[in-house]
Amino acid sequence: MSNHVYKLLELTGSSSISIEEAVQNAISKAHETVRNIQWFSVTETRGHVIDGKVAHWQVSIKLGFTLE
Repeated sequence: MSNHVYKLLELTGSSSISIEEAVQNAISKAHETVRNIQWFSVTETRGHVIDGKVAHWQVSIKLGFTLE
């Protein structure tokens, strides 16, 4: 591995389907404007409950990308 310098973004993705889709939604949106995305870590997971069922997931992540 080379000596990279990383910058972090904190993002929150959401999904009515799953935690994984919430993460993917955040990464996909960031990919539209951020180059060199290398990794992510999940920092928080939340959900919205309606009538005793999970209605929506929210997942906060830290997204790392290399600086050019």
